Amino acid sequence: MNPIKNIKTKENQLSKRYKQLIEQAYNFRQTDSTLSDISEYRAIKLLNKLNRLKYLNRDESQVNV
Repeated sequence: MNPIKNIKTKENQLSKRYKQLIEQAYNFRQTDSTLSDISEYRAIKLLNKLNRLKYLNRDESQVNV
């Protein structure tokens, strides 16, 4: 499989999961602040991974130009 396609696929998966965790953190904000904080922490960790993948994808697109 193409490495760029693998990166894009993983990026899409992480993006969907990030959005779910942010929504979950928002929904828990009023009822359970601990669960909200945990969801937000996980979302931040996923965002870090997502940013690294975007950086890799950016490098690949610059090489191909």
